[in-house]
Amino acid sequence: MLPSERVHREHRQRGAASPEAPFALVAKDRGSLVLAAVDTRALAQGLAPGLTLADARARLPELVAVSDDPVADLALLEWLADGCDRYSPMVMVVPPQGIVIDITGCTHPYGGEPGMVDVILTRIVRLGLTALPALADTPDAALALARHQLAEVDDLPVTVLAVPEATHLALRRAGLKRIGDVARQHRPALAARFGADMVMLLARLLGDIDVHVTPRRSPAVVAATQRFAAPLAQVDAALAVIEALAVRAGMALAVRAEGGRRFEVALFRSDGHVANLAVDTAAPVRDPGILIRLLRERIGALSDPLDPGFGYDMIRLEVPVVAPLADTQLQLEGGTLADGEIGALVDRLATRLGRGRVRRLVPGDSHIPEQAAFDLAFADIGSTPWPAPADGEPPERPIHLFDPPQPIDVIAEVPDGPPRRFRWRRRLHEVARHEGPERIAAEWWRRADGAGLTRDYYRVEDGDGRRFWLFRHGLYGSEKAMPGWYLHGLFA
Repeated sequence: MLPSERVHREHRQRGAASPEAPFALVAKDRGSLVLAAVDTRALAQGLAPGLTLADARARLPELVAVSDDPVADLALLEWLADGCDRYSPMVMVVPPQGIVIDITGCTHPYGGEPGMVDVILTRIVRLGLTALPALADTPDAALALARHQLAEVDDLPVTVLAVPEATHLALRRAGLKRIGDVARQHRPALAARFGADMVMLLARLLGDIDVHVTPRRSPAVVAATQRFAAPLAQVDAALAVIEALAVRAGMALAVRAEGGRRFEVALFRSDGHVANLAVDTAAPVRDPGILIRLLRERIGALSDPLDPGFGYDMIRLEVPVVAPLADTQLQLEGGTLADGEIGALVDRLATRLGRGRVRRLVPGDSHIPEQAAFDLAFADIGSTPWPAPADGEPPERPIHLFDPPQPIDVIAEVPDGPPRRFRWRRRLHEVARHEGPERIAAEWWRRADGAGLTRDYYRVEDGDGRRFWLFRHGLYGSEKAMPGWYLHGLFA
C-alpha cells in the first residue's frame, strides 16, 4: 500500500494528476516484469504482487505500469519515522512498510494509548497515507496484528511465523491453524516435530522472549522538549524556545558535572516535516548563549533556509555526546581563568564551514613517522593536541611529509655515513649541514615474519638554506647490500 500511495503523493507534490486508471508498480524478476505493488483499485480487481505484468494486463487491460522504486519507498518510510520521533525516542523502521514505536511511558500527553493512536492516525491521514495500527506487548506481535488487522495474538494465522512453507503445511495438517492453537501445545514436542526455530519465533511473538525495539538512533544523554498549543510561525520565536530548552539541559548537565560536545535540535512542523540542526563544540559547554550563537551560525550557513511553513508544534533539544566539565574559577575582574577564545573560534568556523573542515594533528600510537600523527576533525572526541616544541628548539619532524617518500640519488663519503650531496627532481643539492642519524626500527611485532628494514634519518640543510628530511632505508651490509635513499619531508 505504501508504494502506491507514494506515487499519488509525488504526483500531488508536482501538481500533476494521479493516474485515473488502476496502476501497479513493476520490477524485473529473472528477466520478466512482475507486480511489486498495486493500488487499491487494482487490488479490488483481483491483482496482487507477484503476478507477471503480462498476466495482469490480460486480466485488466487498462492497467497502468509504473516503475518500482524501493529507495524512494524507504526514504518515505524514514521520513515518516522522523515524524514519529515526536511521540517516542524509541522508533524502529521495519522495511518495506512497517514502523514500530515503543510508547512505554510516552502516552500521558495524549490521555493514554487510544488517544496517542488517534493522534498518529490523524496526522498520517492528513499526509494522504493509510496506516493500519496495532498495540501489542512485543514488536513482532504488533507488526503481525497490524498486517492482519486483528486484536488478539491467538487469532493470528500460523503463516505469520517466518518458517518454510513445508512447516506451515505440517502445522495445518496437524490441525494447528492459529497461533492460539500452537501456543497451547507442549513446547518440547513442537521443537521435536517442527524445529527449534519455529518455537523461538513463537516465543518472540507471545512475549516469552524479551524483545526490545532497536531505535534508529541512540537515546540522548540529556533531552528537553517543548510542545505548543498554537504552532510557532517565526524562526526567532523558535530560537527563543531553544534557548529556554538549553537552560533546562544546562541545569541537567550541571547536576552531572558534564558539558555537551554535540547538540541536536529537532523542529517538528505541523505538516509532518522535521528540520534537524546539529552543532559540535571543541570543548564541553553548557552555556545557553554559546549554543544559540552557534545555532544562528548554523542556520546562516544552511543552503536551504529554515521554513516554518504552518508552524512548529514541538521542539526538542538533545545532547547525545557529553564530556566532564567542572565548574571554573572566576577572576577578580570577571571572566574565567581559562582562555576559551581559540575554542570559540573553532566552534564558529566548524559550524559555518562544516564539522570536518577545521582539523588538527593528533598523535598516533606508532613510532613510524607517517603513522605517528593523524589529521582529524578538531571536534573529534578523545583527541588531544599535538605537543608543541620547546621554545627556541627547531622541530624534529617536518611540517610536510611526502606520501610515499620520494627516491633520491645520494653521494656519501662512506656507505653508512651521512649524505654529502643528493639529487632530487633533477636538481643537485650540496649538503652544508646535517644532523643525525636518528635510527627508527621497523614494527617487527606487526609482521608475521618479523622482517622490516631500519631507517636512518638525517636533517640536512643545503647551501641555499633549505632544510630536508632524508633517510637511508636499510642498514648497509646487514639488512641490504645497497640501501636506497628517500626524501620524506620538507621543513618550513
